[in-house]
This record gives sequence, structure tokens and C-alpha cells, in this order.
Amino acid sequence: MSVWDDLTGQSAAIEVFRAAANSAGPTSSSPASASPGAATAPDSMTHSWLVTGPPGSGRSNLAYAFASALLCRNGGCGVCADCRQVAARTHPDLAVLATDRVIISIDEVRRLVSSSQFSPSVSRYRVVVIEDADRMAERTSNVLLKALEEPPERTVWILCAPSEADLLPTIRSRVRSVRLRVPSTADVAALLVKRDGVDDATALRAARESQSHIGMAHRLATNDEARARRAETIELALSVRSVGDAVRGAARLLDIAGADAQAITEERDAEERAAALRSLGIEPGQAIPPALRSQIKNLEDDQKRRATRSLRDGIDRILTDLLSLYRDVVLVQLGAQIELVNEAISARVRQLAEGNDSSSTLAAMDAIADARRRISANVAPALALEALLVTVAAANSSAPRKVPQ
Repeated sequence: MSVWDDLTGQSAAIEVFRAAANSAGPTSSSPASASPGAATAPDSMTHSWLVTGPPGSGRSNLAYAFASALLCRNGGCGVCADCRQVAARTHPDLAVLATDRVIISIDEVRRLVSSSQFSPSVSRYRVVVIEDADRMAERTSNVLLKALEEPPERTVWILCAPSEADLLPTIRSRVRSVRLRVPSTADVAALLVKRDGVDDATALRAARESQSHIGMAHRLATNDEARARRAETIELALSVRSVGDAVRGAARLLDIAGADAQAITEERDAEERAAALRSLGIEPGQAIPPALRSQIKNLEDDQKRRATRSLRDGIDRILTDLLSLYRDVVLVQLGAQIELVNEAISARVRQLAEGNDSSSTLAAMDAIADARRRISANVAPALALEALLVTVAAANSSAPRKVPQ
């Protein structure tokens, strides 16, 4: 067993990190001695890395596997105390910055940069992982840039982002980039069967409908409510045919996104609050002393910000699902012999494709992209979704109302 075993579809990237970890032996020279921007050998070690890839490709999983390989005395065995501590994010030489909010604050990065200056306490390196490094504003990124320019001798930075273009050019020039690919449907399905114990059919459908997003595939394979919410989203898009349908449909989509966001955050919020109360010595049901209320208030504020991001993520998942539907429709219209994402409802997809032309389908796909841009620009989600569904209604209007199940 090793820390690399649960990673799927990224053999080339795994080999890069495995070789780098092996080359960084206990007595190797400083990782900062190799300039990330310069030409480096495939197995060379450097002080800063950038893991890029589409959502769900396993960026953070690979980052933590590499961190385990650097911090573990056995090179990432997956079973020792070091590896268990990395998995729990409690290793003394591991610092993590992962935000549940829309952006990473400059104060968070400053604290992280300050902690990166310490020497390793028990391992050969101090490893710093920043998930969603693309969520830093330019001013915040410049704080990180200074740390990357003059890194401590035994500190390794691992940044994760969807693409290199999401970071400042000055940061990109100081990291070694490793790009991940979208795992195949078969790879993701095999992982779900092996890790989560689901049956082959459920795993394959979840892998398809998540479009190989590993985290979402896990939810669809193991959560009945998540599957039901996705099915309702697709059904709503297939049935909307008028402006009235669009207005009502937009309201329902917001409800679905809200329910999905609440399902993800509710349990975590309760656990965090209970843990905070325990750490403050407050028994369940006991009134919070006035001197401690500010700490609980700060926790509640953080949870509200996380709920805002979770709602946005829920809306984006809905838009991704709708885009997959019209992607399938246009593939059928063009006669492309490519696997459908929504294979489980292929008869309905083909019926819609036969009742419309590809131009109206492409207009619906453009409307989904417009909705995503508008929401990111702080347009009210209800208005953006209504405008989207008006276009979808036009695309659906010439298709037969009754379609085979």
C-alpha cells in the first residue's frame, strides 16, 4: 500500500512527483537549489510546485500524496504515523490553506508565509499546500510571491489551481507546473467500485454524469438525494416551454441549489460549532459567556461565507448538468459517435435532438455560458437563471411534448 494507490487516471503526473520525492533523499541538497523556471530533469526536486487540472481531476489529492511522500520516513507508505497525520491534516510539518469562501484573504496568506519560515520539526521538509490558489486577489498573490522568491531552505510549496492562467505570471515563473488530465469514465468508475464499494452499474452512471469529476462522482454514487436533485434539474430543463415555465423553473433551480448547498454544509457546521464549544469548555445547552461570544460569532460569520460559496457552487453544478444535457443533444444532431453523459435518458435526449436543429441547441449552450458569466459578475442568480431558461424554452418549443421514458 502507498499514498499513490487511491489516485486514478494520472499516471504521468504521479511518476513526476514520485521521482521528485525519491530524488529528494534525506541528505539531498536544498530543494530551492533548482530554479523552477529553468529546464529541469524529469526527476528533479524543486521548492515550489503548481498542480493544475479541471475540477474533480484530483489536484488536492495528488498534492497531499506528494506531501506524504516528502514527510513520510518510508517515502509515502500510507500506513505510518506521518502518512496518517497528513491524511488528517495534522502533521506538524504540514501547513494547509483551503478556503470555503469565495476568496482567500490576505491575512490568511500572511500567516501561512510566516509559518513557512520555520524549520521542519520531525521530517526532512516543511510542506505548505494551498488549495484553490486561483482564489487569491492580486494583492494577496504578491504576498505569496515574496515567499516563493526567497524560500526557506527546507520548505516546499504546493499550489493547486484549475489552470496556470489563473495565477499571476510572476508566480507561474517561480513554480514547476504539473498538469492533470480528465480521468476516463472507466478509471473513475473503477475507483468508486474499489474505494466506495458501489456496484458496477451505479459507479459507471455516476462517473458519466459527473463527467469524471471524482468528488461529484462519489456523491452521485453514494447519495440518493444528490441523484434525485440532478434528475429533477434535467427533467425541469426538458419540460420548460414558455416564459412562465422559465420563471417558475428558475425559482425551483435556486431551491435545488440551496438544498444541495445545505446538505453539504449543515453537518459540517454543526460539527464545527460543537468542537468550538468543547474547546472553550462550554457544555451542550449551556449559555455562552459574554467574553466568549465574539469567538462563536467569528465562527458563525465564517460559516455564512462558506454557505455563500456553497450556494454558488450548487448553482454552478446545475449549470454544468444542463450543459451536459445540451452537449448530448448536439452530439446526436451532428451524428457524432461519442459517449453521452446522460446515457440513462438517451431516448429523451434523442427525441429532443430530432425535434430541434443544432443552432437552437447551441443557443441554449451559449445561454448557459452567459448565465455562468453573469452570476460570477454578481448578477442576481434568479435573473440569470430566468434568462437562461427563456432561451432553453425556445430550444424546446418545437420538440414533441411527449417523449419516451
